[in-house]
Amino acid sequence: METFKIKDEYIQLNQLIKAMGWVENGGDANAMIDAGNVKVNGEVELRKRNKIMKGFKVEFNKQTVVIE
Repeated sequence: METFKIKDEYIQLNQLIKAMGWVENGGDANAMIDAGNVKVNGEVELRKRNKIMKGFKVEFNKQTVVIE
């Protein structure tokens, strides 16, 4: 499990996936979210711009990150 530190109040889900290096670009991030391959706090998340805040857990492709 990894951690990701945010400077602002939140980061958008698609931006987080890209920043983690889990996908190559924003289009790939959006496609993975649309396909239902991303979970936020244990639930499948389909909103690309969902606000991910401190304490949230995001899972993708057997990888997990906790937001700090």
